[in-house]
Order: sequence, then C-alpha cells, then structure tokens
Amino acid sequence: MKYNKLAVWVMFVCYLGLLFYLLFFSAYRNNVKGIIAYNVIPFDSIKNYINHYDGFRISRLTDNFFGNIAAFLPFGFLIPLLFERNNIYLIFLYSFLFSFIIEITQISFRVGAFDVDDMFLNTIGGLIGYVLVKVFLFSRHMKLN
Repeated sequence: MKYNKLAVWVMFVCYLGLLFYLLFFSAYRNNVKGIIAYNVIPFDSIKNYINHYDGFRISRLTDNFFGNIAAFLPFGFLIPLLFERNNIYLIFLYSFLFSFIIEITQISFRVGAFDVDDMFLNTIGGLIGYVLVKVFLFSRHMKLN
C-alpha cells in the first residue's frame, strides 16, 4: 500500500506541536506552574483513579487515565508509517523513552508532575496505536488483493 510520506510527516509534526502545547503551555499547565509533584510508586495514581471512579462522562476522555493513553495513540500509529524498521518492541521502547523525557521535562520546568503511571499509560497508548496501524494496514492490504 502506498501513502504520502510527506503527509504523514506533516501529521506527525502537527501531532507533536499539539502534544507539546497541551503538555507545557496550555491553561492547565499555567495553573500548576511552579509546583513540584511526583509519583514514583507504580500503579499508585491508577489505583487512586479506579478507587474514585464515579462513572463515565465525556470529560473522562481527557482526564489523567484516558488522556494519557489517547495522547500517545497517534505516536504509536504514525511512527510505523514513517520508519520501516519497527516492531512492537521498538514502539514500546520509543513510547516509554519519549514519555520519560516528557515527564522529566515537565518536572524540571515545573509545569507538571513526574508520574511513573503516566509513563505506563502513555506507553500503553503507543502500543495501542501500533496495533491499530497494523490492523489498518492489514485490512487495506486485504482489500487491495
């Protein structure tokens, strides 16, 4: 299947721009500016989220739990379209490292908390994006044949 790699690069750059805006410059980030917070206990934030879950609302799509997963879906989807050498292990590594860099940068500039659970959820989002692109490419290949 052929696709326009330039268009994918443009989408990737736009995605990164939006992600960096949301993670470092959005109104929410200005509200937490200067605060140093962190969580290094795996699954602590996730457990807290589950314990205080009070039903599904549309705002849940952008909260900490689903928002972190959704934020990295495009990353896992676009990387395989841009680079031929990829597999689920590399996407795992890239997603984790990119998330780690974001978390370190947020706490360094005091525009967010360092949360090991965010890294876990972001990595899950990247892996889901990877699976989705593979399913998409496989289904497109099957339709063409």
